[in-house]
Amino acid sequence: MKSSSNIAPDIERLTPTAVMTISVLIVSAFVMILNETIMNVALPTLMEQFSVSADRAQWLATAFMLTLAVVIPTTGYLLRRFSIRQVYTAAMILFIIGTGMAAASTFFDMLLVSRVIQASGTAVMMPLMMTTILDLVPVSRRGQIMGNVSIVISVAPAIGPTLSGLILQSLSWRFMFLIVLPIAIVALILGFSRVPNDGGGQASHLSVPSILLSVPGFGGLVYGLSNLGGGHDVAASGGASQSTIAWIAIAISVVCLTAFVLLQLRLQRDNKALLDMRPFTFRDFTLSLISMVLAMVALFGIIILAPLYLQQVRGLSTLQTGLMLLPGGILMGVMAPFVGRWYDKIGARSLVVPGAILLSVILWQFTRFDASTPIWLILVLMFTMNLSFALLFTPLFTTALNPLPHSLHSHGSALLSALQQLGGAAGTALLIGLMVSGTATAMAAGADPITADVEGLQHGYLAAAIVSLLIVVLSFFMPGKKKPEELPAP
Repeated sequence: MKSSSNIAPDIERLTPTAVMTISVLIVSAFVMILNETIMNVALPTLMEQFSVSADRAQWLATAFMLTLAVVIPTTGYLLRRFSIRQVYTAAMILFIIGTGMAAASTFFDMLLVSRVIQASGTAVMMPLMMTTILDLVPVSRRGQIMGNVSIVISVAPAIGPTLSGLILQSLSWRFMFLIVLPIAIVALILGFSRVPNDGGGQASHLSVPSILLSVPGFGGLVYGLSNLGGGHDVAASGGASQSTIAWIAIAISVVCLTAFVLLQLRLQRDNKALLDMRPFTFRDFTLSLISMVLAMVALFGIIILAPLYLQQVRGLSTLQTGLMLLPGGILMGVMAPFVGRWYDKIGARSLVVPGAILLSVILWQFTRFDASTPIWLILVLMFTMNLSFALLFTPLFTTALNPLPHSLHSHGSALLSALQQLGGAAGTALLIGLMVSGTATAMAAGADPITADVEGLQHGYLAAAIVSLLIVVLSFFMPGKKKPEELPAP
């Protein structure tokens, strides 16, 4: 694998234009990613509103992830072909149209289509933000800036359910979108005049076969993983059929992804790849990306399991559940910039190792949750778990992208964003699937509903705890603090 060395340190100070550009992109991306998980708590309300089943309502979340997985691989081409302002404007307009449609939806299919449009804008925004930061920020200051970016990646999905719970307590579900809409419009107005019209203009080749393979490849994998768990209410009659369809989708996606990767390896020789695979030749990128995906498996799985435990086993309301999750999300947001500064001073390993160990210890404690676990202890453990995620995400994110040369910024950002979504889908599918099977087994053995739910949830937490052990092992291979002459080129 390639290493980066013998590069002179770059200029420390950011220009006011760069600061404004990055700020606008971070705020815009935060609002967009917040919408990825904001629907989770609202699904029962929407099932009643539109008279749809749980399986169909779940498509509001699944369709969002599917669209992200399908669109993100194309962003490398878009960022080479069009300017930052053009891509930003298109992404925000798509998101605003989707959000407005969602707020005005009068039937379920309209709401579902609006989620797809929202996700189309979101998919473009994440790689755009990361690529722009890599281009504008000196390597020696990226940790600090990426700390703010990690708020988007980890905090926004974590507080989405909390925000929707607070809204649904006293307002209509439409306010989940009506509150976001004016913020998005203001961001578009500010961004259009302040985001530079730089970049793009390259005569990039658009590989149609690559797109045709990426849609069933990435989309099929997210669809299959998202449906392996069968939703929260798997009926005995439909569970087997849904599981079979999910496995077929995964099998097809594996074949398509294999063909997609082989095609990209051939196309990248002439710089015509839709998604260049050369970032994987950098050791730090590959190691950090694997760790990041595993962390997303744990994060998204816990985001799904925690509300189920608090509501089904402990009997908390939607509002109480949201308030239980809120402190941890706030902590991650507060800690992220500080972790970024520490990263610039001490490197990745000194942060990732304690973060991974702390996460593993907490998740093993989760496996002991039952119907009598003190609420205060649950709150403390969840709060501490978010501290561990804060120590992990910024160093992993920054270390993955730092070694990439300018020509691979857009491809590395797209790969990171796409595989994060796959990690989140895998975490949701794995933990929910284990929870459902564990609950069913306990019920068949004669357990009462609460005991069966606890048994199922412990199966899910156990899987997350095992995944955390892999993160601990990988953390010891993370790089330490690099000397200035070892810093990679921006």
